[in-house]
Amino acid sequence: MSLQSFWIAATVVALLQFARVRDIRIVPLLALFAFQAIAHHQTDWFAARPWHFAAGFAGLASLTILRKAP
Repeated sequence: MSLQSFWIAATVVALLQFARVRDIRIVPLLALFAFQAIAHHQTDWFAARPWHFAAGFAGLASLTILRKAP
């Protein structure tokens, strides 16, 4: 069984949280979950590799934004 459904659920929960609190710090986390869902949807690892890199960069952006938070 693929982890795709887990990443889709995490994306939906992050989107609902963003709609509720309107905090810009949730956007990179939302992107990370969405990119992981897309990557796990791919059948070939080489097709999924750019999406995993995008998820990694979104994670780094999330860390950067959270580090600067008050």
